[in-house]
Amino acid sequence: MSFTSFMLRTAFRRSDDKRDAGLTTPEGIERFDNLRYGEDARWNLLDVYRPKGIEGKLPVIVSVHGGGWVYGDKERYQYYCMSLAEHGFAVVNFTYRLAPKHKFPAALEDTNAVFHWLMRHGADYGLEPSRVFGVGDSAGAQLLGLFGCLCTNPAYASGFAFSAPADFAPTAVALNCGVYEVKKSGKKDLTTALMADYLPGKGTEAELKQNSVLQNATEAFPPSFVMTCEGDFVADQAPPLVERLKELGVAADYHYYGDQEHVLGHVFHCNVRSADAQRCNKDECDFFKSFL
Repeated sequence: MSFTSFMLRTAFRRSDDKRDAGLTTPEGIERFDNLRYGEDARWNLLDVYRPKGIEGKLPVIVSVHGGGWVYGDKERYQYYCMSLAEHGFAVVNFTYRLAPKHKFPAALEDTNAVFHWLMRHGADYGLEPSRVFGVGDSAGAQLLGLFGCLCTNPAYASGFAFSAPADFAPTAVALNCGVYEVKKSGKKDLTTALMADYLPGKGTEAELKQNSVLQNATEAFPPSFVMTCEGDFVADQAPPLVERLKELGVAADYHYYGDQEHVLGHVFHCNVRSADAQRCNKDECDFFKSFL
């Protein structure tokens, strides 16, 4: 593991501990924890959250957590995901294998496996397989974007040993503070260092192309809510994606939160105590509801 990845894990863990201190499961949420969705008993686990008192199948949001491909798990995202469930959705929150031990495409393969699990077992938890949405932030937005390409671009999908569920694509997605294309810069910046830990070839041209949502999206890509904010260090990634999706004829809603007098920062929406996060998350849930 690079020093950059080690420091990122340490800093993110400290920040997340502070953000979520004292939070508990909301009274109106029921939860099903540590359900196995794949072969790896440590990493391939998911939770399902549902609002209490609602009978029958619910539309589903699958959350793909961030963390620079080297950090994070479902425990870090449980409160954020339960806050989404309070908007009337069932939410699937999962852990995936992390770099540098597990290189690309392990995290994408796990993301894909969760949607297969949902198709096979979702009915047991009141999940509606025809109304499935996705949210992802930072590295999770990139993974969700690549999964959207896996579902909708046969040429892209042919490059992997695994495949998306047959005749499936998310109804719509929300991509938050994400990375959608990495180019060789020759600089020792954060993303380049993380790519070196994440990609088997440390970021060859072929690997970077395979990891580009921008290059692999087609006109069949899911409708997208694309969000960034003042203070997001990858804010410049969102506008080119929105422009590309619109060129393809894909419905793409671009949202920029905060301003110079009100700096929010990368993945601010995960702080469920924040009024700004609550507004952003409601906007995304309202976007999803427009497809119901």
